Amino acid sequence: MYGIDYLFRPRSIAVIGASGDTKKIGHIIVKNALAGGYGGKIFPVNPGGGEILGLKAYKSIEEIEGAVDIACTVIPAAKVYESVKACARKGVKYNLVISSGFSEIGCIAEEKKIVDCARAYGMRIIGPNIFGMYSAAASLDATFGPGNILPGSIAIITQSGALGLAMVGKTKAENIGLSAIVSVGNKSDVDESELLEYFAREDRTRVILMYIEGIKNGRNFIDSLKKATEKKPVVVIKSGRSARGAVAAASHTGSLAGADEIVDAVIKQSGALRADSIRDAFGWCRYLAYSPAPTGDRAVIITNGGGIGVMATDACEQYGIDLYDNPEQLKKWFSPVTPGFGSTKNPVDITGAAASSEYNRALDISLNRAETGVSIALYCETAVFRAEELVEVIDKNHRSYSSENKPLLFVTVGGADIENVISTLGKKNIPVFGDVYEAVACLGKSYAYQRYLGFRTDEYENVDIDTQKIECITRSAMEHGRYFLLAHEAHRIMEIIGIAVPKSLVAHNLDEAVSCAEKIGYPAVMKIVSKDIIHKSDVGGVILDLEDRDEIIDAYQAIIQRCRQYKPDAHIEGVEIREMLIRDVETIIGARRDSIFGPVVMFGLGGIYVEVMKDVSFRYFPLNRLEIMSMIKETRSYPLLLGARGEQKKDIETVVTTLLKLGALIQKTETISDIEINPLMVYEQGRGARAVDVRILLSKH
Repeated sequence: MYGIDYLFRPRSIAVIGASGDTKKIGHIIVKNALAGGYGGKIFPVNPGGGEILGLKAYKSIEEIEGAVDIACTVIPAAKVYESVKACARKGVKYNLVISSGFSEIGCIAEEKKIVDCARAYGMRIIGPNIFGMYSAAASLDATFGPGNILPGSIAIITQSGALGLAMVGKTKAENIGLSAIVSVGNKSDVDESELLEYFAREDRTRVILMYIEGIKNGRNFIDSLKKATEKKPVVVIKSGRSARGAVAAASHTGSLAGADEIVDAVIKQSGALRADSIRDAFGWCRYLAYSPAPTGDRAVIITNGGGIGVMATDACEQYGIDLYDNPEQLKKWFSPVTPGFGSTKNPVDITGAAASSEYNRALDISLNRAETGVSIALYCETAVFRAEELVEVIDKNHRSYSSENKPLLFVTVGGADIENVISTLGKKNIPVFGDVYEAVACLGKSYAYQRYLGFRTDEYENVDIDTQKIECITRSAMEHGRYFLLAHEAHRIMEIIGIAVPKSLVAHNLDEAVSCAEKIGYPAVMKIVSKDIIHKSDVGGVILDLEDRDEIIDAYQAIIQRCRQYKPDAHIEGVEIREMLIRDVETIIGARRDSIFGPVVMFGLGGIYVEVMKDVSFRYFPLNRLEIMSMIKETRSYPLLLGARGEQKKDIETVVTTLLKLGALIQKTETISDIEINPLMVYEQGRGARAVDVRILLSKH
């Protein structure tokens, strides 16, 4: 296999399907490559030969003398295989298969045949179903986009061809420079993981932007994303949030979109920043590429309008940015530039009477204070301080702050002149915004990325699991044709891995039920034990708060009768008699083997309203305790564990340990596919937690 540097620094390219027709894709690619200033050799290939755009056209790839690093294939799908074979024999390193009509429309075998042929000769395939690629390192525009791509510091990986071309147009309109853009299409061979690893080490690239619809190899994606975010920010747009959107993504690209909650957790846990829109993504990328990282935890807002200052304060709270809050120091610093009817509190309101000199002095004060990590300057257009003066003020202060490697954001609000200011300075990549929330969101993402780097670790706690004992239980169930465990079997596994469960015994007749209840003690719970009745509560197969022998007898008879009525042919093994627990905070924890990302764990608010509240968070495994705590804190119900309404703090450490054990169980036991504890009853700190109901599903392959 050839190194990926050949893709971004090719010495020569061949356009298979080049055309003299100006409307054809094969013509546009040759035209863009010439116009972009590519210094290597360009070989148009067309069966008719002749000349295309002043270049000799070759009838076949075999006619070309010398090496060809990249081929751009733009011919009908039916002819692609033979062309790929010819390119592979020629020694082409990378083939950009722009042609469509493969796995995205169900032609999976044809696509695989192309990849197998290419790999046999060491050639790599990008696509099929792509718009090409651009590399600033080679000044190569091998796309059929609008051309004249601006070189810069942002690399884009996109799964959608049409959206990718739209992104190219947007970068040009907004003066955003790219280090590269690569369309991956169906990802039959080269995927986003390999490209992430390349851009992570490529010096031109400061920020990576990805648009993805589906992920095929989840673990490779996680590893590559973590390696990339260790070195530079990565912004991700992942479509397919809704169930309908996920179906649309699958049909569009031929790959499956994973459950969005899990994808979201993977992106966050790997240190990437997920954007909901192209506008947000480009805004974040531009800011992260050209602005220094915050030098401290506190921000100072300087404004000439009270209302916009309040908006900025709200935005800072929303995006997790702390404001410097020492009134005495602020008054000492900013009194010289703040009139008596202004405010030296943060936001510092230098009022609408402020001119350019007051702004410059106020920003100099903030710049020279080690206690502040970032400054946010807000400007509302006034007659005192006109728009034409603003360009000079912003440019001067931007240079001052840049020389000290300290972030400064400007938000300017006004008429057409102000919009011109934003446009003019934006072309210099100076962070000037027309909206407070847009500006603070960019800063918030910078803080979020820095926090990730500060807490990032690859150290994980090893949890010993006696897989041999567990496999005996799971394989016994499978031998009986079951792919789920009965309650007593699931409880036995919990005992093996050290998770506390209520005392429990299984009775096979009425006398045993009474005897078991006497051993366990009252109050007790009775549940039906049957592989044919999964949702026991729904059919009256569970009775709580049994206080004595008579109630045990009545409950036994009632449960058996109800279950017989519900399913006469059900195989009933007996009833489970279980210790009745004191109620406390009910949580749900679970683990499953995701088809894309492997072991995944879940935490949230438990009980009967789980599906209604959906207050849960996910992480891929392995995890450490710090990451698990972050996961728990994400939920709205976290304050319940801290002790609500005068209650004592709950045993959070036991919850963390339980999640570690469930994750390790899924990771190390291949026969188990899903585990769910609902509820995990969490008691006061030091009293632990109990797994009340445990559901374990087994792998069918």
